[in-house]
Amino acid sequence: MPEADEVDEVDEEEMPLSLRLSIADTLTLGNATCGFMAVYFTTTGILIPHLTGSQETGMARHSAATAVILMLCAAVFDLFDGLVARKLRSSPMGAELDNLSDLISFGLAPAYFVLVYGMVANDAHQKVAAVGAIVVLLAVVLRLARFSCVTPTNGMFQGMPSPFGALTVVSIVLLELPFEATLLAIIGTAWLMVSRVEYPKPRGRLAVAMLAWIVLSMGLLAAWAFEAPSGQLLLQTGCALQLVMGAVIPLFATARRVNNFRDNRREARGAQLP
Repeated sequence: MPEADEVDEVDEEEMPLSLRLSIADTLTLGNATCGFMAVYFTTTGILIPHLTGSQETGMARHSAATAVILMLCAAVFDLFDGLVARKLRSSPMGAELDNLSDLISFGLAPAYFVLVYGMVANDAHQKVAAVGAIVVLLAVVLRLARFSCVTPTNGMFQGMPSPFGALTVVSIVLLELPFEATLLAIIGTAWLMVSRVEYPKPRGRLAVAMLAWIVLSMGLLAAWAFEAPSGQLLLQTGCALQLVMGAVIPLFATARRVNNFRDNRREARGAQLP
């Protein structure tokens, strides 16, 4: 009996240690907070004024920019929590917290953004936009579930990463294309997230480039929100570049894989020669 009591005391002492948040977990919670606040600003600054008949377009523009900037901030948190977790200690909850936070910031927030777009845009169809929003949400759910079960190899992701996919979805909406083109582009992005198309992990120089792109995107959104000269053109250019990168990056990855395959075949043939 004394030995059993000692085991219980040890378990009680060890349990809190496994539940303590690490620095990486704190960054992950910042990711979730930004995603929730993006939903908040989309609701209070865009949806509610539309439902109440308010004509304050400036407020809607500021709220839309704020919501997207918060998603960009969530992407920054998501980028750094992985880097910190690899350098420092991460708690046993780290992977679960990361998936749940990504679901809020890169699943719920962009899907809700699409849903509200379908309600406020002049040429949009609310029910069809709701279907598009559901497709985005389910694509992120499936992607995160698959990511938990499959270990990435060769520093590559299978499918478009959810942060990149979320930013691509909101970029499509901000481009203000015709509704049909917007919906098709959104569904295409959702397909890329669950596809087997390879995207490189943001590490090293690629992580620095991604961070620089996020900061630049924040600047473009701020210029658009405050109606800076050519702010609309700058924003649309940035959104178009986001779409181009989403399509071009996997082409580079595919080309590299094909070149590696050819090199391996040449080496195999050279080894077979006398």
